[in-house]
Amino acid sequence: MTVSKDIKILVVDDSVGIRMAAKKVFQNLGFMQISVADDGTTALEQLKQEPFELVVADWNMPEMSGIELLKAMRADESLESIPFLLVTGDDNQDNIMDAIKAGISNYMTKPYDAKVLSEKIERIFAYQEESGQRNS
Repeated sequence: MTVSKDIKILVVDDSVGIRMAAKKVFQNLGFMQISVADDGTTALEQLKQEPFELVVADWNMPEMSGIELLKAMRADESLESIPFLLVTGDDNQDNIMDAIKAGISNYMTKPYDAKVLSEKIERIFAYQEESGQRNS
C-alpha cells in the first residue's frame, strides 16, 4: 500500500527548530500539506477547525503534552480515528506502554529520520486499511 502524498499532516512540537526540521523531512518524502502547532492545546484547536489525516506529536511539551493530546483526541468522537504518531526523545518502555494503552497508532524516537518516518506512516495506514478503519 502506498500512502497518498496529499494527506494533511499536523506536526506538533514546542521547538520551532524541530517543527521546521520535521516539516522539511515530510516535504522531502513528498508530503506537502503540513501544518504545525507549538503544543497540544494549539493542536487541539487546529484539529477542531480543519480536517487532518495524521497527527505527529512530540511527547514532552508545555501546556498539553503529546500523550495528553492523544487522550483528548481519543475521547473526542470527531477526532478519535485520526492516526497518531508519537515522537519521543527517549524510548522509556513504561511511557511507550502508556501511549499504546492510550491509543497511539505508532511511535518513533528523535531525531526525525526520513526512512524511519516513511516506514512508520506506511505501517499506520496499512493497519488502518487492514482493520477497515477509514478517516472520513
